[in-house]
Amino acid sequence: MTSRNIAEVLEKLRRKTMNQSPAGESVGSDQTEKAYECSKCQDQLGYIQGEWPNEVWVRCSCVEWRHARRLMKSSDITEEFKKLSFLNFNTDGKAQVIKDAYACALAYYQDFESIKKERQNSIALLGQPGAGKTHLLTAVANNLINEVHVPVLYFPFVEGFNDLKDDFDKLEEKLERMKKVDVLFIDDLFKPAKGKPRATEWNVEQMYAVINHRYLNHKPIMISSELTVDELCNIDEALGTRIYQMCQDFLVVIKGDRKVLNHRLEGLANV
Repeated sequence: MTSRNIAEVLEKLRRKTMNQSPAGESVGSDQTEKAYECSKCQDQLGYIQGEWPNEVWVRCSCVEWRHARRLMKSSDITEEFKKLSFLNFNTDGKAQVIKDAYACALAYYQDFESIKKERQNSIALLGQPGAGKTHLLTAVANNLINEVHVPVLYFPFVEGFNDLKDDFDKLEEKLERMKKVDVLFIDDLFKPAKGKPRATEWNVEQMYAVINHRYLNHKPIMISSELTVDELCNIDEALGTRIYQMCQDFLVVIKGDRKVLNHRLEGLANV
């Protein structure tokens, strides 16, 4: 994606953000209007326009943000992560590979509607912790939900499995959601602890079941991981190669000097 195309996409997102009326806010100043989430239709989802006998029922624009709000609520994206966007991801002075990851994520969002049913319909940002992988993929998720109204489920690998491993009824329900949701975002897949990937036989088995189902049914995944493709294949080759095949058109591996790539260590080189 060229810098001109990136600028055009960001400008469109900026205009949409400015024009959206947040749920719960009233446009008017009248006290009666403030009782409604949408003063335009008074929460009727539409209104009558024109004069009799030519009156017509018009669908209110609030239907779109109500739908987006329901999707966001079911996404398991945290309140803090809902604030992450392409507009507040800083690439100034960053390494080229960070800019490449940014361009890759933005291009994936822009191309999503045209590729969502293809084999290569997914994205993976891999490698260096603290490089913004989660931010960028969350920005994709937020825009898919809010702008395109595509259901996305966020699954943080470590916290997600910690919550599920002792509740098998909850596990089965969650795994079914992960298999069937339109887009699945797995954050920090097999995140290493003390240098070793968190990849028990049980973890791998559950992840394989989910990703294989999505692979067979051409359902998109978004994956962040500190591991490279080779390292994912070393854990389970069938799983790693499926991820690679699904994500190969939108794949960036971030490797290099951690002092340069990890934004949490900014300024360390000068200390």
